[in-house]
Amino acid sequence: MSADLKEENQLYDDINITPMLDLAYVLLVTFIILTTASVQGIRVQAPLTQTTNNLAKPQTRAITITADGSLYLDAYPVTLDQLRASLAQYKAANPNLPVVLKGDAATQYQKIMEVLEIAKHLDITEVGLVTKRAQ
Repeated sequence: MSADLKEENQLYDDINITPMLDLAYVLLVTFIILTTASVQGIRVQAPLTQTTNNLAKPQTRAITITADGSLYLDAYPVTLDQLRASLAQYKAANPNLPVVLKGDAATQYQKIMEVLEIAKHLDITEVGLVTKRAQ
């Protein structure tokens, strides 16, 4: 009987770290997925400006026009008619809807004017233009 007690009271020589490694890998994968998923938007080369008062508000909708004239609303490709319909829905939900227009420096001016006309027609008065600060 004393031999059984000796076996029960022996200290462990090793620790099983497999569950801890599994947890570490799950946390690492979760972190990678969340950081890459939080990046959104379409990359454009913004025109240069001297001022930096172009801060977007939390519920701001971003309209992006690329150099080839493609139109995006919050990183989703849209046509002018789809943009008009979507902005009308957002305007109905939020009467003070702020909109930010991000146009590539090589974008045709006509395309920007069409978007601004839609905003004017929907009575969207808070329109910001995104630019880069000149060095």
